[in-house]
Amino acid sequence: MAADPRSATPPIAPAGSSPGESVTPAPDDVPVLQRLSTLDRFLPVWILLAMGLGLGLGALVPSINDALSALNVGTISLPIALGLLLMMYPVLAKVRYGEVVRDRSPQTRRMLGASLVLNWIVGPALMFALAWIFLADQPEFRTGLIIVGLARCIAMVLIWSDLSCADREATALMVAVNSVFQIVAYSLLGWFYLTALPDLLGLDTQGFSIGIWEVARTVLIFLGIPLVAGALTRVIGVRRRGEQWYEQTFLPRIGPFALYGLLFTIVMLFAIQGDAIVDQPLDVARIALPLLVYFAVMFAAGWAAGRLIGAGYARTASLAFTAAGNNFELAIAVAIGVFGATSGQALAGVVGPLIEVPVLVGLVYVALWARRRFYSAEEATT
Repeated sequence: MAADPRSATPPIAPAGSSPGESVTPAPDDVPVLQRLSTLDRFLPVWILLAMGLGLGLGALVPSINDALSALNVGTISLPIALGLLLMMYPVLAKVRYGEVVRDRSPQTRRMLGASLVLNWIVGPALMFALAWIFLADQPEFRTGLIIVGLARCIAMVLIWSDLSCADREATALMVAVNSVFQIVAYSLLGWFYLTALPDLLGLDTQGFSIGIWEVARTVLIFLGIPLVAGALTRVIGVRRRGEQWYEQTFLPRIGPFALYGLLFTIVMLFAIQGDAIVDQPLDVARIALPLLVYFAVMFAAGWAAGRLIGAGYARTASLAFTAAGNNFELAIAVAIGVFGATSGQALAGVVGPLIEVPVLVGLVYVALWARRRFYSAEEATT
């Protein structure tokens, strides 16, 4: 095992904690699942319960769709919009935006270059291909998966980084860069993969094309507003109370609200879509299959890229998990904002975190096995 105390003792989060907050060391033999906070450990369970609650609510209150429709602005229901903004704000308040300009070493530049290629070229292209391979006859689910593929991970990757003894600072840097890049790239790539590329390849989109402004408007609302709020919160909080208070006191307090917003949104979505889901129970399985392939391939590609640029275990693991994860909060927001809460695109977005969490936990075990099997003590900390 490595001599570095942080990497030798992966952190364990207290119950109710959230991505990016301060944690206390755990013995190296503590199982990975026990190192997750209570909220994160049972995230798939909470999502399943929220789905069930939504289905029950839709059955008991058939008029809920009409009630939500009365509060619509365009395709967006205001209650759901509130849940989406609540879901995004704590995530973006955690990002250390100043990290973008601090570390300029040659290996860091290579790592950031590899991260940008994986996240904004390889990832979207892979999800586009998988969506068309597995869901060519389901244009709504296919479009929803492509939207998921475009949303790069900026939250849960901090947990996977800690659990796998990866380089926490390198992960934070890549998260910051992806957060900023997402504002610039998401709308353009959304239009390219949903409209321009299918037309260029002669694919039958069955009428599911989208203009760049439709995606840009949604990104500006559901990423721009919480991004500005999160950045201002960090600047003001650190300036007035200090970095330690902000990271160890404030962030743990607001962190769970991201989950509350996600679960509220899922309850509303499944209350609205209950009939369609009950009538077609295999849809979730069809959406899950390409997601499983995607996570595995992106993790392997990130690991290979780390080895190619000469990074040790810690930075290689950071790169692999940053490439494999997705920002399902943004994907759900875009799907709802552009296509509406009753759409198949929104359902595909909801399936994302249900599949991602157990798969990424499994990949943490893979990373720790690779660390013991293929890396020396010195390489395991670099």
